[in-house]
Amino acid sequence: MTESGEEPAERLAGWIERLGLEGQLAEAGLPTLSRTAEGRALWIDPRAGTPLTPSQLEDLDAVLHRQGSEPEHAVPVALLVLARQARLREELLGTPSFTYETLAGLRGATVEATRFAVHKAAATHRLLVVPAGERSLVPAFQLTADGEVRPDLAPVLEPLLAARMDPWRLWVWLTQPAALLGGLVPERAVADDETADLVRHAAVRLAEQVARG
Repeated sequence: MTESGEEPAERLAGWIERLGLEGQLAEAGLPTLSRTAEGRALWIDPRAGTPLTPSQLEDLDAVLHRQGSEPEHAVPVALLVLARQARLREELLGTPSFTYETLAGLRGATVEATRFAVHKAAATHRLLVVPAGERSLVPAFQLTADGEVRPDLAPVLEPLLAARMDPWRLWVWLTQPAALLGGLVPERAVADDETADLVRHAAVRLAEQVARG
């Protein structure tokens, strides 16, 4: 028990839950948190599948609080990053995108022909295809009204896809305000003749960073 009378497991659980980060623990490779039927915090070792010992709880507490100059008020930065990524993924999944079937309908082609065309465009680094569970999604922002790759966007996609940038990260970069562009949204700015060169240059610089790891 702590000086306040609260068990370490409960104190740590309450802190993580207040931050809304319990859903990111497993992805970070950390012990997971659940609640028993009685509402008690249950911390589970992901490797052994057993409840954490008091010593393991102390170690976990230290890991989560090691960020910042004031450890007692620190926030687990890695978990915050994962939480932000999860939120962005949910937001992106709510934006228009195509499956092979829906893109085939737009193009007036068969699913087989569309799948082949998508794979070919992806292999030549001209089309972003994002894995989402058992599906493959083609974000709609990169396509013209008839389902073809936007000519203005292809030079931006090519260096980034060739550098093997993570598809989700690339989807985010293309559709969110980018620091390299002073807050402009790449996929929009590249359609403007005044900023298109800037976007292409930023894409090359980012691709170089990705390639360096």
